[in-house]
Amino acid sequence: MREIVLDTETTGLDPNSGDRIVEIGCVELVNHMPTGETYQQYVNPERDMPAESFRIHGLSEAFLSDYPVFAEIVDGFLDFIGDDKLVIHNAAFDIKFINAELARLGFAALPMTRSIDTVQIARIRYPGASASLDELCRRFGVDNTSRNLHGALLDSSLLAAVYIDLIGAREPGFDLAAQDTPVERTQRGERVVRPARPHVPSAAERDAHDALVGLLEDPIWHKA
Repeated sequence: MREIVLDTETTGLDPNSGDRIVEIGCVELVNHMPTGETYQQYVNPERDMPAESFRIHGLSEAFLSDYPVFAEIVDGFLDFIGDDKLVIHNAAFDIKFINAELARLGFAALPMTRSIDTVQIARIRYPGASASLDELCRRFGVDNTSRNLHGALLDSSLLAAVYIDLIGAREPGFDLAAQDTPVERTQRGERVVRPARPHVPSAAERDAHDALVGLLEDPIWHKA
């Protein structure tokens, strides 16, 4: 099962007001685990960079002016994500921006049904708690000390690291296909017979118990 963890950085909050994508980062997952394949691209937004957005990601208008515009990278981006599910933190935001860029070029929109919104998953699993990426990193022990500024590939990599714990997939025996265990053999139809566990205490255990009871004042065991 292939999934793509995706993040974008932008010039602002609303593509309908002229804000544009300035970076796309993607991490490929197979069976929820990173494969090492990534996609990262800075994008020339063809406009200025507001100061408040620069403080978030540190991408200046001058820096981005040397990179291709979205029309020049769209084919490579769409080839990388293919038709697979998109794992996104606050999916509505990123899908809205990507679809605005696609619409300018006459491409079909990405349906929201392709997205897996990790913010929504976090709010369901941990009601009342913060669903921020930083908080999820702290919750699952993912090192995010390098996240001084937002970055699309960095944030996608961090989300990929917490995603498996967020969806509860890092459980013992999750990957049963790779294991030759009694559980797997049972699923193949073979009956697994396990010997009964002994429950009668040994003589040494009885002696130890009697010694402990002897230290107690008016123990209930003597009232039977």
